[in-house]
Amino acid sequence: MDKGTRTKNACYKNEKLVDIPAGATPTFIMSKKNITRRSFMASGGKSTLTIGASAALFGTSKVARSQNASEKVVLALIGAGGRGASHASGMSRLPGVEFKYVCDVWKDRGSGVMTQLTQTQQRPPQRISDMRVALDDKEVQAIVVATPEHWHALATVWACQAGKDVYVEKNPSMSIWEGRKMIEAARKYDRIVQVGFQNRSGPYAKSARDYIASGKLGRIVHVKVYNMLGGSRWQPKPDGTPPAGFDWDAWLGPAPYVPYNAGRHLDWHPWWDYKGGTLADDASHQLDLTRMVLGDPLHPKSVLCIGGNYAYQSGREVPEFQCITYDYGNFSMTCENGNATGYMRKFPGDVRFGNQWPHWQMSATRVEIYGTNALMYLGRHGCGWQVMSAGGEVIAEDKGLFPDQWHQPNFIDCVRTRARPNADIEEAHRSASLVHLGNTSYRVGQKQLLFDGATERFTNNQEANALLKPAYRKHYRINDKI
Repeated sequence: MDKGTRTKNACYKNEKLVDIPAGATPTFIMSKKNITRRSFMASGGKSTLTIGASAALFGTSKVARSQNASEKVVLALIGAGGRGASHASGMSRLPGVEFKYVCDVWKDRGSGVMTQLTQTQQRPPQRISDMRVALDDKEVQAIVVATPEHWHALATVWACQAGKDVYVEKNPSMSIWEGRKMIEAARKYDRIVQVGFQNRSGPYAKSARDYIASGKLGRIVHVKVYNMLGGSRWQPKPDGTPPAGFDWDAWLGPAPYVPYNAGRHLDWHPWWDYKGGTLADDASHQLDLTRMVLGDPLHPKSVLCIGGNYAYQSGREVPEFQCITYDYGNFSMTCENGNATGYMRKFPGDVRFGNQWPHWQMSATRVEIYGTNALMYLGRHGCGWQVMSAGGEVIAEDKGLFPDQWHQPNFIDCVRTRARPNADIEEAHRSASLVHLGNTSYRVGQKQLLFDGATERFTNNQEANALLKPAYRKHYRINDKI
């Protein structure tokens, strides 16, 4: 059998052919031989290198455990929608982890996760509607925040002040100022704050970073980040009456008060008050993964966003399409973001959870990294990466798997060990700032903005500086001094 060929029932390990169970993923395969990290970096890269999804080669397939791995960790889930339920399901199955509370401002939301936790835990969770009940409970060590985006920062700051660690979903903040306050809260109160940028825990992300750092791609001159999704014409909905058991005022939280509107409640993505659109939703993953593999560069020097409601000419606030250019000084990066290209596709399940490579050119969420020697295609959420030379020859690659299996345990381990998590709030803030920079450029009239990364302020546009901090409502605000 050719050692460079992945099969369904065997792989090469330590120069020996090893049988694997049907349906399982091979640990790794080398086109030549198994090599160490040092020899990988020193190799010429002339032959195809395939590093398997579990990244056993680099020793990242197992999460480092503390000696107190059996220590009980008590959590509270804040926001019981689909992503929150997924986190609760995954984390509750980790040794010693229990959810004491499930919190949502809508009493009819979260019945599924309540049932699942009741079946998997020794004691059933309690249903609450006010997160402060969990924050006041000394037994709760950490919270998982899966609310709409406009609640992320305030919930995180409150939790840090209450002595709780935090897992907060992406995008972690609504503005650059908010993100900085989240960092201040985490550091002042010595809290773990892990952001839902789960690619940072994927072995494929680490190997991509190492490959680029080795210099084999050459000098990086340009990066293209794509988030070209499908969509339909947005239609506004009339104001109405909140459904029974739903606290509209609490759902709005920090955002300005408006009458109840089902369009805002059930689809908050097109509104500036609650989210930064698809740029903050899907594209934030690609932007963060890109920063990581490039060695986490600091803020860009400038940003320019051009866009509009080109496809459907709808009246939504957040544009249907955006083209953003970031100037990093020694390389440029663009982000193409929109929701009108239904023929593009996110990476399917057999790519995220299996051995299949995507059709890169039609992948909606791909990244292209252009070096002076070769091109790297990079995919989020377990897709992995491939490096191509002239003629489309694949000269290096690493297939991944969906990274929640590493990211969720990393948070729990950090709660126990007090180590910084893989997606610590500080680096996550810089990635989230790329979303805010692009949206701010668009909102001030599609103007180029010069940005001082040290002060995190714009140097050529006061209107843009006015958007750095949201206008909070009374009782729902983050103070200037944490």
